Amino acid sequence: MRLSLFSAVALTTFSSLVASVPAAQVEEWDMVVQQDAVAALEWAPGTVSRIGDNTPVHTMTQWDWTDCGNPTDAIEIDSIKISPDPPVPGKDLTIYASGKVKTLITHGSYANVVVKLGLIKLLSKTFDVCDELGNANSTLRCPIDPNTYKVEQTVALPAEIPRAKFVIQANVFTQEDEPAACVNLWINFLLPDRAE
Repeated sequence: MRLSLFSAVALTTFSSLVASVPAAQVEEWDMVVQQDAVAALEWAPGTVSRIGDNTPVHTMTQWDWTDCGNPTDAIEIDSIKISPDPPVPGKDLTIYASGKVKTLITHGSYANVVVKLGLIKLLSKTFDVCDELGNANSTLRCPIDPNTYKVEQTVALPAEIPRAKFVIQANVFTQEDEPAACVNLWINFLLPDRAE
């Protein structure tokens, strides 16, 4: 199964996007979660999530991803792992990825990252992939020659992540505006189901 090399960048961007959100916006997200959680966030038949109390937040389901790209994309991932697994709000998250870059990646390559809560779009950001790698102190720097790479990246997850299931979609494009990769990530920060 393939995954975009920029899944690590997508998780880093998710973390930085959530960390940069004003407290009032986070409170608004919590209200959306509390009001529409069961309808908007139901992922599996027969599963009802409990939301709205003050118990500590943690992940119920680890996390998951799918490759929404094409076999001809410029970037292909062989593996991706995270630690801790599942991710914990307020703690560092280390992402380990290995993959192949099949086409030269230079400045001007960019990614569109969208963070959703169920079907509700919360955040959207477009950024230069090379600039983001530099800002994240990544071991990978542009230009990125075609080759096989291993990437390890640690990001701080904000403690204020709302109790919700987030969907992150990252579409990456080359400097020539050609699709380079696409990945969907799911991260679940809901409270555990409790016995009635």
